[in-house]
Amino acid sequence: MPDWEEDQGGDRQGGLLTEQKQKLKKPPLYKVLLHNDDYTTMEFVVFILQSVFHKPEAEAVRIMLDVHQQGIGVAGVFTYEIAEAKVNKVIAMARANEYPLLCTLEQD
Repeated sequence: MPDWEEDQGGDRQGGLLTEQKQKLKKPPLYKVLLHNDDYTTMEFVVFILQSVFHKPEAEAVRIMLDVHQQGIGVAGVFTYEIAEAKVNKVIAMARANEYPLLCTLEQD
């Protein structure tokens, strides 16, 4: 007889073992935003969207046009750590190519 079925006196208990399920809370998500400027080329923004955010060309062009025409575009939505890493990568690539491209994150 398993230990969990005995009480202190050695008698069987009629109770059932139950497993408590914990509800896991989904982590907050963050939008990675690209901001328009007068110097970063449209081609470079498309390159960033394809290489860092793995967007297909048509979607990358659409987002680039949002950045160009509306001043801002959403490159993707991620957990904080991933969003922060992508922002840092975009900024590093932009600076390495001498572009002032601004990339930020905000809670979704």
